[in-house]
Amino acid sequence: MQHVDRIIHWVLSSLALETSVFHLGQYCGQWRASLAGRARAGYHLVLHGQCWLHVPGRQAPLRLSAGDAVFFLRDIPHHLGPSDDAAACLPVAVMQPLGVPLAGGTGLACGFFDFRAGMAEALLAPFPDYLVLPADAPAAPGIRALFELIEQEARHSGAEASPLVARLVELLFFYVIRALSAREEVARGLWPMLRSAEFSALVLELIRHPERDWSIEAMAARVHMSRATFCKRFAAACGEPPATFLQLLRMKIATRLLDDGAAIAQVAERVGYRSESAFAKAFLRATGLQPGAWRRRAQASTTASLAATQM
Repeated sequence: MQHVDRIIHWVLSSLALETSVFHLGQYCGQWRASLAGRARAGYHLVLHGQCWLHVPGRQAPLRLSAGDAVFFLRDIPHHLGPSDDAAACLPVAVMQPLGVPLAGGTGLACGFFDFRAGMAEALLAPFPDYLVLPADAPAAPGIRALFELIEQEARHSGAEASPLVARLVELLFFYVIRALSAREEVARGLWPMLRSAEFSALVLELIRHPERDWSIEAMAARVHMSRATFCKRFAAACGEPPATFLQLLRMKIATRLLDDGAAIAQVAERVGYRSESAFAKAFLRATGLQPGAWRRRAQASTTASLAATQM
């Protein structure tokens, strides 16, 4: 589990996750809450009371209770409401401050996740559009403690949500990635490797030291296998040959370094390429862009985000 959690930590760092709070309060009577239509990932936390989750065309209405959470990795139609009848969930009631729980009321914390462009598509692509994390999930003790902290902080936030609420939700997202990576249907790429006791330690080494000369023989020796056995078992666990997986992992690390403003020659060296031109060719195959073009796009995105926050 330690290997898995370290890799998840690397993933979240690579995503440059930023969390914001959009709704924080409680509803009573007829109401409807949704984050859909904003082209962003989002979350709903049920702090007290109960409600129903409606995801048209995906599943039957699902009852949610205090301590349950829903995380949308992609923007899809959905809403929460007080009834299992979608038509009865009307946007009538106005959200009230949390304060003292209202009789029959539902306390919610809702908001958005923003990820680093490019990395999110690569690392989160194998996951489903959304995940319901119930209060009685295997990781419930940790989740429950976070929920209690979020609710306590929310009740003392006043009209404007405390920044600490968003930071606590980021911690909660760690449990989301852990739960998703354990799903058997996520059967390709990085995530199934985390379920493999024989390969998770190797993946952590590749992440920590992508600059090393990781030949097939070197990787096989790291897990104490012959070359043939290693290639066969690796491909069966990952869905990709070892060399392909290593190159994709190096390119994911390279995109993060470029996003952070590192020089192309430095990035090439740090991900194991002796030649800047060889790195550029591999990067172009993996991302469809030259390293310089990728970095300029990242810089333009950062500039636009800073300008937006100053408006």
